[in-house]
Amino acid sequence: MAQTDGEFDSLKGRWTKYLRRHRLKTTHQRELIVEKFFRSKGHISVEDLLARVRTEQAHIGYATVYRTLKLLTDCGLAAPRQFGDGQTRYEVADESDHHHDHLICLQCNLILEFENDEIEKLQDEMAARLGGFKVVRHKLELYGLCPKAMGVKGGSCPNES
Repeated sequence: MAQTDGEFDSLKGRWTKYLRRHRLKTTHQRELIVEKFFRSKGHISVEDLLARVRTEQAHIGYATVYRTLKLLTDCGLAAPRQFGDGQTRYEVADESDHHHDHLICLQCNLILEFENDEIEKLQDEMAARLGGFKVVRHKLELYGLCPKAMGVKGGSCPNES
């Protein structure tokens, strides 16, 4: 989900503190990549972020984007996600965000995020019942086909709207 101005400012502040604490340089290229990433919606690959950055600075390279995402991951502001297609995508990992799960179309690669308190409660209950576990973190990824991919007559792909 795209960040509001207040959320964006908070993320940028955390990023700046991380750079200072680790004595890392602030470059115009790096800051452009960070801004485009923080303002992105959903899950973005290195290639997608590179394309967005190159609309403003055509000479930025893949390695620069990759290294910046690695730094963002190291400081807890980016979360890498694997959805079974061999490509890593990243999403903004703001500590104020609520936990969410994913529904992924195996054909068109649409990724939908959702939250459901009942599912969260059931997972906690199952963990406790099956072995006395307390869940401290988890990820739920549901893989399937969107209506268009299933061939539903008149079915459309939410990815095309």
